[in-house]
Amino acid sequence: METRRLGRTGHMSTIVIFGAAALGRVSQKEADAALEEALEHGVNHIDVAPTYGEAELRLGPWMEKIRPDVFLGCKTTERTKAGAREELHRSLERLRVDSFDLYQLHAVGELVELEAALGPGGAIEAFIEAREEGLVRYLGITGHGSQAPAVQAAALERFDFDTVMFPLNFILYANPTYRRDCRRLLDLARRKDVGSMVIKAFAKGPWKNEAEKTAIEGCAYATWYEPFDDQAHVRRCLNFVLSQGVTGATNAGDVRLLPKILDAAERYQPMSEAEQVELVGTASAFLPLFT
Repeated sequence: METRRLGRTGHMSTIVIFGAAALGRVSQKEADAALEEALEHGVNHIDVAPTYGEAELRLGPWMEKIRPDVFLGCKTTERTKAGAREELHRSLERLRVDSFDLYQLHAVGELVELEAALGPGGAIEAFIEAREEGLVRYLGITGHGSQAPAVQAAALERFDFDTVMFPLNFILYANPTYRRDCRRLLDLARRKDVGSMVIKAFAKGPWKNEAEKTAIEGCAYATWYEPFDDQAHVRRCLNFVLSQGVTGATNAGDVRLLPKILDAAERYQPMSEAEQVELVGTASAFLPLFT
């Protein structure tokens, strides 16, 4: 699997980053099988958060064995210094590790949240102290929603983050405003040598109703959105986001989709401009994940 440099961190991350949200509602046996498969395919970057159900506990036994071999990123939705510090230590304990390679402000979707996290007594103060103490090496920011790219661009102008993580797929890219904000963020990240990671690369759109959600394979995917699950679309989705120059993309939040995503990664081919335009031109057939 191809690797790409994660900005100034210097880490050569695989183009598929193991998104541990997929482990949030599975058994340890299912988690073990998914991690074994990802590692066999060379995945060397893991992303987890305390809000991902039991994911930290599922990863804990593995971290004791593979910690030196993987780049480990974790997150917090806490916006205060005290809250962030407490959650960081709790995550270290649950994951059975001494430090993180990357610690991120998680799900910062609006400027008001950014102001709180970066202001006096905000979470960023805990981040800086943790870095000084050797508990984390690099600092990042993640976000969901339609404002995520714009908020992260504002964040890079206010603080020297090492990485960003935001939603991107060909359907979102079809929206002119979202496309403009993504381009601006990626340009800023390149100029500042900031690593860029993508979530929701395989999102088809919001579920239309509960009946539709449970109809697929007789049970719902563990994703809050409907994912693409045919191999052709999975491959096109990954080819598209990686052709935007990002470091990598996390897998969808269901372990059943992991084999198709890993296959797509090992067959990755950059999309030409014409191919990208053609794919984006099909976006009107789908509902956008965010409005």
